[in-house]
Amino acid sequence: MSEQAGTARATIGLTGLAVMGRNLARNIARHGHTIAVHNRTTAKMQDLLDEHGDEGDFVGTESLEEFVQAIEKPRVVLVMVKAGPGTDAVIDDLVPLLDEGDIVVDCGNAHYADTMRRTEQLQEHGLHFVGTGVSGGEEGALNGPSIMVGGTDQAYERLGPILESIAAQVDGEPCCAHVGEGGAGHFVKMVHNGIEYADMQLIAESYDLLRSIGGLEPAEIADVFGRWNEGELESFLIQMTADVLRHTDSGTGQPFVDVVKDAAEQKGTGRWTVQSALDLGVPITGIAEATFARSLSGHGEQRAAARKVFTTDPDEQRVDVDREAFVDDVQAALYASKVVAYAQGFDQIKAGAEEHGWDIDLGQVAKIWRDGCIIRARFLGRITEAYTDEPDLTTLLTTAFFADAVKEGVDAWRHVVATAAQGGVPVPAFGSSLSYFDGLRRERLPASLIQALRDNFGAHTYQRIDREGTFHTAWAGDLSESEA
Repeated sequence: MSEQAGTARATIGLTGLAVMGRNLARNIARHGHTIAVHNRTTAKMQDLLDEHGDEGDFVGTESLEEFVQAIEKPRVVLVMVKAGPGTDAVIDDLVPLLDEGDIVVDCGNAHYADTMRRTEQLQEHGLHFVGTGVSGGEEGALNGPSIMVGGTDQAYERLGPILESIAAQVDGEPCCAHVGEGGAGHFVKMVHNGIEYADMQLIAESYDLLRSIGGLEPAEIADVFGRWNEGELESFLIQMTADVLRHTDSGTGQPFVDVVKDAAEQKGTGRWTVQSALDLGVPITGIAEATFARSLSGHGEQRAAARKVFTTDPDEQRVDVDREAFVDDVQAALYASKVVAYAQGFDQIKAGAEEHGWDIDLGQVAKIWRDGCIIRARFLGRITEAYTDEPDLTTLLTTAFFADAVKEGVDAWRHVVATAAQGGVPVPAFGSSLSYFDGLRRERLPASLIQALRDNFGAHTYQRIDREGTFHTAWAGDLSESEA
């Protein structure tokens, strides 16, 4: 049922009824919660009541004042508006209407630094601010997303049961958790999206390799991805890839993927992930290259100019491969590179938690990503097990299961990257992931030369492997060494 606001009887409220907010409100109502709904444009609120009012108990409100009054204290207000200034504007309008102890929940893709700022801002008014990452897109919002909640324990006591009831469920457990205070929820969601960038780029590179070098057509590649989805690579994105590659454009009769412009857009979370990793000193090479690959795809004028100068006869870069063997090699390379991407992402979450004092349970993060979110995949269960068995794990790559998988696939991985280079097919995510793996396992890196050069031109000092201390060499003088 639905009705206009009167007395305060809604257990939760939601303002911002674009597609994500609308679907989330419907999900909440379907799970037995009375929800007050509001939108800056009243018509959107009324459309929701007219079309879906029979799905649950909605309380329609036309003004923010009416909206706030309709919610039981301590109030829980979900904000589902565009991240940035739009969120700040809604918060500024809400704060004067709220009472001490009320809870404001930002469910948008906010930058975690903004969430930390807003948390401090609302604390001054006696209010709880909860930055919450919601993953799963429109379908997830309606049918069960993965939810990463920040904020205080007190706020989660009031909010948690509602969000856990609407989240995706795996083995009777909700894909929703309180991951930490302050900006922890949005930080974890940001890294989730960074991993998503890497995952999608690796999938796209696999498709390109199978088509450009393997000679398979999109429908054949769809069948390959369909088979891969029956094994350890099983995931939401692998299944979606098969669906997209099977689709034929109704207007032209061509494979749908061939009529889509090859310029990938981004909303900023991948860029934020890379910027944060640089600040934290965490090498997330696969995620970074995936982000830069999207940027390159959008530089149409540069690409067109380069094609005029550097285009070569396709026969000059043709590489003969055993098609079936190459498909298997790409599968192994994809799996190994995917492990690297997730390992790097979890490294970043760990570093962010240490930097900001968040007590983030990495095993729990993997557990709530098992369903509802875009990067849900079979092997997230393996990651959960790894961090459950060893909470202080140095890197996922050294756990028995993933180490064995990488060892088994490393020769294929190298073959794929080498073949791509021979054939002129760009594989930035595959290549950078392999280089990261090689760098990680190498006993000596050429960083020793870099550090010596830094000392030479800038007296930045260096450390030695044979004794303790920090040293400087008089490069412009007698080459004597002194302890700094």
